[in-house]
Amino acid sequence: MNSTVFVAGHNGMVGSAIHRALIEKKTKPVVTASRAELDLMDGQAVKEFLEKKRVDTIYLAAARVGGIHANNEYPAEFIRENLQIQLSVVHAAHQAGVSKLLFLGSSCIYPRMATQPMSEDALMSGSLEPTNEPYAVAKIAGIKLCESYNRQYGSDFRSVMPTNLYGINDNFHPENSHVVPALMRRFHEAKITNAPEVVVWGSGKPMREFLYVDDMADAGVHIMGIKREQYDSVTTSMKSHINVGTGIDCSIEELATTVAKVVGYRGSIVWDTDKPDGTPRKLLNVDRAKQLGWQASTSLEDGLKKTYSWFCQVETQGQLRGV
Repeated sequence: MNSTVFVAGHNGMVGSAIHRALIEKKTKPVVTASRAELDLMDGQAVKEFLEKKRVDTIYLAAARVGGIHANNEYPAEFIRENLQIQLSVVHAAHQAGVSKLLFLGSSCIYPRMATQPMSEDALMSGSLEPTNEPYAVAKIAGIKLCESYNRQYGSDFRSVMPTNLYGINDNFHPENSHVVPALMRRFHEAKITNAPEVVVWGSGKPMREFLYVDDMADAGVHIMGIKREQYDSVTTSMKSHINVGTGIDCSIEELATTVAKVVGYRGSIVWDTDKPDGTPRKLLNVDRAKQLGWQASTSLEDGLKKTYSWFCQVETQGQLRGV
């Protein structure tokens, strides 16, 4: 039996995009497991699964994720579940002799007031954004977990920190989703009901960077495909992760206007300034990714068009996540 690639979290937005990318490239057989089939918080079960399936490469995309509201409401779940998943999968990978692992983090690992654009060296240089601190701490722990296994055991466990992601198979829950799916659903429903206005949280002033999820998947597969020496050449022993983004940001107001345009909503946008804005600006320095030969190829408007086309199709079929 040949060695295989395991995509942990293949039903989520990021995991499903990585799964599609790997199937398209047809490099090695890809294996997956649903939550019912494998509890990623059970380290022994994960180890046995990896050994049985002869896994030699893991994409760790499984995580508890959500927007500002979800992070504020469920901080204990966000830190506990993410830490448990990371601990069990990374240690099981070591025990099972897995050759390579890619850990997917988040740009929220960086300090709230980090110098923009945020380089990998900004990690742990200041205070985190309070609204998602538990999630960020879990993701920082994931990076350090991979670095520690590399340092002690010579493992090849890599980490990428994507910017704000959106795209096919996103979660469109009315309260717990991220900003792009939340806006897309709100504008879509307003268009259908001819609502005169749509209320959006915050002031619209914060600046954010957005990456289409298929670009993220392409980056992950690319980074896993390069040689260890090349990967190590752009990192340092204490900052081994790679930022993945577009290197371009826009205001939330500009985002909302673009989403409304793509959806075809022509009403007014009203800003609820009593709601939190979160971090003032989040833009990644993506020089390391470019040095490794990768950069994003999908513009924000094109990515939103692809996402909305998919949204309309699955919404008609009653298969939207989070609805």
